[in-house]
Amino acid sequence: MTRRHGAGLLLATLLAAATAPAQDGPPHESGRFRKPDLVELAPLEASIHLDVRYATTQNFVGRPVYAEPRVFLQRPAALALVRAQRALQAKGYGLLVFDGYRPWSVTKLFWDATPPEKHAFVANPKDGSRHNRGCAVDVSLYALADGREVEMPSAYDEMSERAAAHYGGGTRERRARRDLLRAALEREGFTVHPAEWWHFDYKDWRQYPLLDLPFSELAPAR
Repeated sequence: MTRRHGAGLLLATLLAAATAPAQDGPPHESGRFRKPDLVELAPLEASIHLDVRYATTQNFVGRPVYAEPRVFLQRPAALALVRAQRALQAKGYGLLVFDGYRPWSVTKLFWDATPPEKHAFVANPKDGSRHNRGCAVDVSLYALADGREVEMPSAYDEMSERAAAHYGGGTRERRARRDLLRAALEREGFTVHPAEWWHFDYKDWRQYPLLDLPFSELAPAR
């Protein structure tokens, strides 16, 4: 796909979204949920590295969608991630986190900005995202030896078959690192998204409500 054709598709998608009926906020949910307890990851565990590209122009929408490069998760999910970090350190790696809690309005922005044929890679705002519940994390690995991000079978947020959790192509080393990441997180109650090796959902996601709180309303870790 040429850059011009890709830009045309994005513009057409955004124009179509602008004429569609607006959804003012997260979908209504019935039932009882746990009280949200979103904690900031960086103060909780400094050895987990952050690369919050959605706070920069280096992402698939080409502009910042977060005002601050911060990552939050519901407390049980955050603590599980810390345990995975400590297990991986024994193998020479650390966690590199791209995203955690995501306000529902950003999920809607992603859906509207993504061509329909790529919607498998973004959550439908009509249903909400597990990121909106604070129970999903986008994550890779860095090498303890030099602090650099390791290579995986695909880049983060790459909308291709290489991003699949079970993709069998690429080098053996890249697949091994992908599978090491997955095994470490699965031991702590996370499940990988089949289409995205970097996306993991925490086991208790159903117990938390959909949220649309900006980062500015969230407190640092206690």
